[in-house]
Amino acid sequence: DIALWKFETTKYYCTVIDAPGHRDFIKNMITGTSQADCAVLIIDSTTGGCEAGISKDGQTREHALLAFTLGVKQMICCCNKMDDTTPMYSKGRYDEIIKEGVFPTWRKVGVQP
Repeated sequence: DIALWKFETTKYYCTVIDAPGHRDFIKNMITGTSQADCAVLIIDSTTGGCEAGISKDGQTREHALLAFTLGVKQMICCCNKMDDTTPMYSKGRYDEIIKEGVFPTWRKVGVQP
C-alpha cells in the first residue's frame, strides 16, 4: 500500500506519497510515483548498501529510472544509515555516495543533478 499525508504552505498544496521500496511492492511504487511532481530517494549509506542500490539491477537505480520515465524530473537524495558508516556520519562516505554513486546513476537514467 501507499500512504498519503497532505499539508499546505503559503505557496503550495502538498501531498506526500510514501511508496514502499521493496521489490514485492513495485506496482504500488509506480502508482504513487505516477502522481508525483518530485521524488525523494532514500539511499542506503552502509558500505555495500549504496553500491548494491545503484548497481545495474539495484532498486535505487530502478526507482530513479521509473520515476524519471513516469515524468518526475525533480529528485531529492537523502542518505540513510549514516550512523552505520565508518567513521559514523562520515563526510567522506557522503561525498563518495553523491559524487561517485548517485549523480552518475541519475545522469544515466536522464536526471540532471
